[in-house]
Amino acid sequence: MSGSGEGRAVPYYCPFCASEDLWPAGETHGQWECRSCARTFAVRFVSVADPGERTPRPAIAGGAR
Repeated sequence: MSGSGEGRAVPYYCPFCASEDLWPAGETHGQWECRSCARTFAVRFVSVADPGERTPRPAIAGGAR
């Protein structure tokens, strides 16, 4: 993967049906087609999180986790 972000981020499973039958789709990098459920989706790398700058999780009602 090049430093300019032009490589493809490769998913291992479809986020909708969990199939592994994925193929590159479209002209834009990071677009994928699942041939099992016929959905297309995009994967995009945003950044590496800095542990000191993470947004705290919102409290869950009732204290359950």
